[in-house]
Amino acid sequence: MSSTQAVFERLDPITGAVATTSAAMTPDQARAAADAAQAALPAWSALGPNARRALLYKAAEALEARADAFVQAMMGEIGATEGWARFNLMLAASMVREAASLTTQINGEVIPSDKPGCLAMAVREPVGVILGIAPWNAPIILGVRAVATPLACGNTVVLKASESCPRTHGLIAEAFEAAGLPKGALSIVTNAPKDAGEVVGALIDHPAVRRVNFTGSTAVGKIIAKRAAEHLKPVLLELGGKAPLIVLEDADLDEAVKAAAFGAFMNQGQICMSTERIIVVDAVADAFVQKFAAKAASLAVGDPREGKTPLGAVVDLKTVTHVQGLVADAVAAGAVQVAGGEAKGVLMPATVVDKVSPDMRLFREESFGPVVGVIRARDEEHAIALANDTEYGLSASVFTRDIARGLKVARRIQSGICHVNGPTVHDEAQMPFGGVKASGYGRFGGKAGIDAFTELRWITVETQPGHFPI
Repeated sequence: MSSTQAVFERLDPITGAVATTSAAMTPDQARAAADAAQAALPAWSALGPNARRALLYKAAEALEARADAFVQAMMGEIGATEGWARFNLMLAASMVREAASLTTQINGEVIPSDKPGCLAMAVREPVGVILGIAPWNAPIILGVRAVATPLACGNTVVLKASESCPRTHGLIAEAFEAAGLPKGALSIVTNAPKDAGEVVGALIDHPAVRRVNFTGSTAVGKIIAKRAAEHLKPVLLELGGKAPLIVLEDADLDEAVKAAAFGAFMNQGQICMSTERIIVVDAVADAFVQKFAAKAASLAVGDPREGKTPLGAVVDLKTVTHVQGLVADAVAAGAVQVAGGEAKGVLMPATVVDKVSPDMRLFREESFGPVVGVIRARDEEHAIALANDTEYGLSASVFTRDIARGLKVARRIQSGICHVNGPTVHDEAQMPFGGVKASGYGRFGGKAGIDAFTELRWITVETQPGHFPI
């Protein structure tokens, strides 16, 4: 940073001390980043697929080489545990290697034409400059996901870092630069929280930016989609969730408890796929709740730097207030808190609320914290109806020993992702990842990512003299 560059500070959510200091870029500086990406586009998009692949493999290694720096940045900026940081890095590196493997899979096709002598082709080409906007909660995974496949497809990228973890996202850009990515092919924009709207707006409006991908809240996703629509720019949105986990009467309750605890409380429930609603049929509800409450009570919370507890901090006190409000509303309306206790600052215990009903805020609103509601269903049909009674539709899960039954239920749940006998939190680099309804549209991951970050063009070659009616 130059001596005249304005900066902003990110405070450690646990201690309140300054965790990192980053450039508070202006809208003009954001536009300059988009200009640089446009300038780098011709050379990068013309590079052969194996050359792009080799560079992306180097980028994966460069990410892994910065493991300790990533751990320290995530601990300081968002209160993450070391385990969560290292998992982030592992999956992010896998995503870069998956993107590298796609460079020779950007296929077209020859399509039979009714016109004699006409060779008709469908060809996939780079879009241009991609704007990727990444959140703080899984910062390495989601920051890398915003840039890796776009780069593999021959696009250049501007990464708009989260104000909550600018250093973590900055390390991603440093790794790609160290791997030899040409100057401007990946630019990072950091900004003070107060400038977010102006900076993002300037980037969306920039003529060079041809497509936007955003991971974050549904409310902000709607704002971005509206702004992009003014320019007819496609948007890939991966937004909020209220993931249901259904437990049917023939489920293995011990397996369901393990998966529900992982899904609800991993990273303190701050994952878009987090289990937010456990829907249990009446026949096994009491037995499940007893086992699950005991499991939740066994999950200690503590300072992530000490590394002694499975749960660390939530990102800020605003989250604590929000979660406490959801619990209080439910309890006042007749629900029963069966696990959890008082928060100590941003250290919140795993909280379970039984007998939640659809008229409670805990049933409707995304908590994004370490709390889960248990909803009791009469039977399978009622459980499916409860699962679908939400504006969201990202991830879901169903537990049953009857796999055919589980698949039938999965097909009826309105979500982009559904797992039978597995947790709602599950991500792999090669899978089509995304949601329906208010959870967004478009898909990251694997070949679905090629569709998202290329333009499909129709190109013909005439091989015979033309014959025309005029």
